[in-house]
Amino acid sequence: MQLSHRMILTGAPAVALAAGLAGPAAAQTMDVTVEIPRLGVAEYHRPYVAIWLEKPGTPAVRSLSVWYDFDKKNNEGTKWLRDVRQWWRVSGRTLQFPVDGVTGATRAPGANKVSYTAGKGVLGNLSGGDYVLVVEAAREVGGRELVRLPFSWPPKPGQIVRAAGKSELGAISIAFRK
Repeated sequence: MQLSHRMILTGAPAVALAAGLAGPAAAQTMDVTVEIPRLGVAEYHRPYVAIWLEKPGTPAVRSLSVWYDFDKKNNEGTKWLRDVRQWWRVSGRTLQFPVDGVTGATRAPGANKVSYTAGKGVLGNLSGGDYVLVVEAAREVGGRELVRLPFSWPPKPGQIVRAAGKSELGAISIAFRK
């Protein structure tokens, strides 16, 4: 036997749902752009980069992306991940690599874009409140750098948050869209 249920909304609730004002929030996407500067050094290695979310006042973090040499023989690329120190301390050491949906190859100098959609993949469902997107880079025979971008969730579509590194990272931005 098959049962079916139908609910008909009228008045203000129906208008609010149609406008996307009630019920679950419409999918929000975070477009994160991380610029890796071209450095004029004798021995250049692509940096290992970790991107994660922190919620102030809570110890939990959410790793979004980790760019490293994941295709090295015998998983040798993972031994350098601990050089991405802040991320390693708060999240990295508890993970088993490669991490599905998080692990990616190191990136060449230039602007590198990655998108995360709420309710899907590694971003998952975020509760409302204040967050910090953290980007950390470490380069062999180079330096380390960490950049923080605070924002509030849910964001306004079209909102852009920007910051910039000084050595291992260049301009970093988060653009929010539906």
